[in-house]
Amino acid sequence: MATKAIDNAFTASAPFGAASDPTYAGALSFMRRRYTKDVSGTDVAVWGIAFDASVSNRPGTRFGPQAIRRASAIFDNDPQYPFHADFFEVLDVVDYGDCLLDYRLPERAHLAMRKEASELLEKTDFLLTLGGDHSITYPLLQAHAERHGKLSLVHFDAHQDTWPLAGDTHGRPRVDHGSFVSAALRDGLIDPDTSIQIGIRTHAPETGGLEIVYGHEVEDLSSAEIAKRIYERTGGTNCYLTFDIDCLDVAFAPGTGTPVAGGPSSAKMLAVLHHLKNLDLKGADVVEVSPPYDHADMTAIAGSTVAVYILGILADKKAKRQG
Repeated sequence: MATKAIDNAFTASAPFGAASDPTYAGALSFMRRRYTKDVSGTDVAVWGIAFDASVSNRPGTRFGPQAIRRASAIFDNDPQYPFHADFFEVLDVVDYGDCLLDYRLPERAHLAMRKEASELLEKTDFLLTLGGDHSITYPLLQAHAERHGKLSLVHFDAHQDTWPLAGDTHGRPRVDHGSFVSAALRDGLIDPDTSIQIGIRTHAPETGGLEIVYGHEVEDLSSAEIAKRIYERTGGTNCYLTFDIDCLDVAFAPGTGTPVAGGPSSAKMLAVLHHLKNLDLKGADVVEVSPPYDHADMTAIAGSTVAVYILGILADKKAKRQG
């Protein structure tokens, strides 16, 4: 016990190394990483956007970041499967906390998200965002496109999110969780010719020109074949990965706002992510985890594991660069 510590989120004295908190106690940052508002020089800044004012069905994703952090506690001090590595021997990862939003002014929320994301991206190499409903990806794409230029969207979801954009009563454009892709296409943030959607099990009026791997195709393809489709579509371009947890079947992710049956297992989609270690990721988010509809943290665990796999991709890349 002499070498053990607790509350690594506050007591960590170095940027690298695993925590030793018990899985059932201690401050709940993401994977026990250091809580800090100074992300300067870090490899990855994890943050939450607790927002669900743009949903068309069940709310509750404002509690997603808390639930994902809680579920991540079990991953904090072991070599991570299936990467055979302790990420934190090579990656400097911090937990920035959450985006500051005024709940009285939801119409200004996306502006606040974009501003804070842009400020973070000036200081950290990679922003991993925990949502929140899927509308948050729009301001995140704005911030990432400012830094990296037009992006290829790698979009895991049951929904295309290409519904038509509409204006409010004052003629101002509105973006909800079902139209963020339409907004990103309108603004030239993503290239439809190099973007792809995986797991789609609904129909929208428009595809926007993105390639779609439908749910029934996911069922027939292997994880390696799905990854190959992603590589072929993105073609070595700068990618932004967004993972809506309702990409998974309701059996694996009941805690979400717009569940759709007939989806893939968490095992299959995690295997796809594991195959994407050569993808040129510039940013990522995990969205639509809604704890009020979850059972035994099933959905939060799935969402947390997706985020862990994204860190695994980044850790593998850095380890290879270092030789």
